[in-house]
Amino acid sequence: MSRPLTFAIPKGRILDEALPLMARAGVVPEAEFHDKKSRALSFACEGSDMRLIRVRAFDVATFVAHGAAQIGIVGSDVIEEFAYSDLYAPVDLAIGHCRLSVAEPVGAAEQEGRVSHLRVASKYPNLTRKHFEGLGIQAEVVKLNGAMELAPGLGLASRIVDLVSTGRTLKDNGLVETSIILDISARLIVNRAALKTDERVGALVDRFRALAQQQQAA
Repeated sequence: MSRPLTFAIPKGRILDEALPLMARAGVVPEAEFHDKKSRALSFACEGSDMRLIRVRAFDVATFVAHGAAQIGIVGSDVIEEFAYSDLYAPVDLAIGHCRLSVAEPVGAAEQEGRVSHLRVASKYPNLTRKHFEGLGIQAEVVKLNGAMELAPGLGLASRIVDLVSTGRTLKDNGLVETSIILDISARLIVNRAALKTDERVGALVDRFRALAQQQQAA
């Protein structure tokens, strides 16, 4: 008997948009999944032997890359940050749109000239360093997992690199977006070995690809 497929999905912003798409692909979590009081992280799926695990977005990529989950949904920011060789992202789901941007306090650019070194707060150290290296600037990255917007005002960093959708949070904290590093959307990701050895993974990829194409054509 084949073992259950494990499908990793992220907590947070992408999940609400992903659930209707997953349902159309036949991935429907059990009722407990929607119970706000439930502390469970693993859930059965209706009408299949698949199970869902709900984890932090950054951990979705890790579970799938290491084969603990065979398939998942995550933002392209996470895929690019980790660049796992065992991870394959065959379908752009065209949901969860936002961008990874550099932001700084309003007026900061006028006060400083050309710099060779910056301290930047971000939870994306690899993408941040790579971006600033391309500009000939050495970035010292202070890794934060949240409340990034506080860092410049408290002297922790002069810039931040964070996800932006409307820009409202930046504005409310006296920051302005100065450049976009990456436009982001949610992707279906699979473990490369599982795709080669388990036909159920390939079948799910085909289903999600067809749905994404329908959505883009609509």
